[in-house]
Amino acid sequence: MHNYLSLKNKVALVTGASSGIGAATATLFAELGARVAIGFHSNKKGAELVLSQITEAGGKAITCAADVAQASGVESLIEQVTDALGPIDILVNNAGSLLERLPILKLTEERWDAVMDLNLKSAVLCTQKVAASMIERRSGAIINIGSIAGRNGGGPGAGPYAAAKGGLMTFTKSLAKELAPHGIRVNCVSPGVIDTPFHEVFSTPEMMSNFTKMIPLGRVGTSMECAKVIAFLASDAASYVVGETIEVNGGQLML
Repeated sequence: MHNYLSLKNKVALVTGASSGIGAATATLFAELGARVAIGFHSNKKGAELVLSQITEAGGKAITCAADVAQASGVESLIEQVTDALGPIDILVNNAGSLLERLPILKLTEERWDAVMDLNLKSAVLCTQKVAASMIERRSGAIINIGSIAGRNGGGPGAGPYAAAKGGLMTFTKSLAKELAPHGIRVNCVSPGVIDTPFHEVFSTPEMMSNFTKMIPLGRVGTSMECAKVIAFLASDAASYVVGETIEVNGGQLML
């Protein structure tokens, strides 16, 4: 029987994979048979922990340090991955952060640019670097990681982050139209409130309690619950899914 969820013999790059959703995705990809590049910027300890978990389970992975908000960092990252593992079959543009909550009157141009570079430009740059090889091979899957903030504007002081994630969802559709004729599927996953280090940093216990009250399932989600949807989109099980944004939010937002 054919396993449509298998990622055997695939090379996958997951950016921002040293913790949270990225770490869970890298781990699950390896479990499904992929050779995985764990992209990270500053959290080397987290990346090495993910690597050890994968290798101890019999999987194959590498860690790759890079600043994906800069073209030079992306170029270095893709070179590291292809040299070590081969051409990239699956790209997960997961790197991103709120950086800090700021009301509009305290938002600076520099901070706006930093949020856009990390959450939106990084996905554009990474996609540019892998697209040529995917087009040549007429095969590939790109999954962008959005956010419920891109749909509803996010929580207090999250305007730039919400705008970047909304832009990423729209970019997903444009890119899907462009690359689908070349055999490349582009989709997006939009997490709701997920139990990750993101909320440990940016959301107070009171905020989390208020968020949870708005979720029909009555709880926040887990990183692995997002990773399973990402893995579906990366696999042959989603062979006819193109340009979609899948909401993973426990019913908090239904479209």
